Formats: sequence, C-alpha cells, structure tokens
Amino acid sequence: SYIGAGTVEFLQDADTGKFYFIEVNPRIQVEHTVTEQVTGIDIVKAQIHILDGFAIGTPESGVPAQKDIRLNGHALQCRITTEDPEHNFIPDYGRITAYRGATGFGIRLDGGTAYSGAVITRFYDPLLEKVTAWAPTPAETIARMNRALREFRIRGVATNLTFLEAIINHPSFADNSYTTKFIDTTPELFASVKRQDRATKLLNYLADVSVNGHPETRGRPQPKAD
Repeated sequence: SYIGAGTVEFLQDADTGKFYFIEVNPRIQVEHTVTEQVTGIDIVKAQIHILDGFAIGTPESGVPAQKDIRLNGHALQCRITTEDPEHNFIPDYGRITAYRGATGFGIRLDGGTAYSGAVITRFYDPLLEKVTAWAPTPAETIARMNRALREFRIRGVATNLTFLEAIINHPSFADNSYTTKFIDTTPELFASVKRQDRATKLLNYLADVSVNGHPETRGRPQPKAD
C-alpha cells in the first residue's frame, strides 16, 4: 500500500464527456500548486506530516476530511522553460542577462533557477519558473495569467513565454473547447511576435528618427545648411 501524496490522472472524452482513468503517480507533481490554490492545503507540508504518522483528516496532518475540503475559485499554471517553440521545443542554454518576474494579487511563483546572471546548462531540466494564477472565475484567472506572462522579462536565453501567451489568449482555450490535439492543429500558436526589450525599442526609435526625422516634423521644409 502507498501512504503519501499522489496524483491521479484522467482524460475526458470531448464527444461523450466521460472521464477515463490513466494512472496514479506516487509523488507530488509539478501541477500541485493548482490544487493548493483552490483548496488552501499545503500538500508538501501535509505529505511530511502524514509520513510522520499523522492521519489524514486530523488537524496535525494539515489535510481535512474529504467532506470538509472545499474548492474555492479557479487556478491555472504555466511553466516557463528555456524550450524554443520555433525549433521543435529544443532547450536553449546560456547566461540569463536580464530577469524580471511577475507579481500581484493572485499570482504565485515557484522557481529558483531564474535570475540575472544565472547560467542555464544543457545538463538539467529547462524549467525556469512555475507561474500559478488564481481568481474567482476562469476568465479572471486567464486575465491574471496573461498579465503576469507579459510582465516577465527574460533575456539571454530563448523561452516559451510568447508561446504561452498565444495559448491562453486563443479562443479555443478561453471557451474550453481545446483537446489534446490543440497544439498540433493550431499552427498560429507558433506565429507569435517576438518581444523586444526597452533598449532595443529605444535604438529602433532613434534609428528611425535619425533617418526619417521626427513624425511631427516630417514634410516640413528643412532649413538650409550653412
């Protein structure tokens, strides 16, 4: 018998609505933050207490009885990685030259390998951060996640940030009509516009003004040179 936290996985048939059991993983999965946000249960801490001998349903375990567990709101998790969507999700590696995370009410970050100066090698998992958004409704949750992803700035290595933005802003994601074939059948997810940092935007603006002049003065007669 297994004692501890486990993850039960199901698939739902899009045509019939029926659920089918896939497997049980005898460990805490990376998605555990979603469960924690909607139940208020610290699964990692509870697992330790249970292994110390405290029974589920007791205050000491940190896990209420099943009948007392309540779901509150909706949660969504995105995993920010150094995988490059434009090159078949090949992990990139190098040094992070600039990093800024996301904050705000309803946003949770789990990570530790993403910071300015961090060296990302090919010898470890490409996961940088887990971002979990919580809100009372699905639409508000997606909006908070969208805002959080747009706040991120990671330079020096390729990431899947714009790909994640494309997914959560797609109509099929918003109306919950996507399936396990969503990425394979939605090529426009890979056509996202690349981000530009502020320095690049400033240089582009200065170059445009130097060559074409300021937008408000274009077309005006130019003074004769001495």
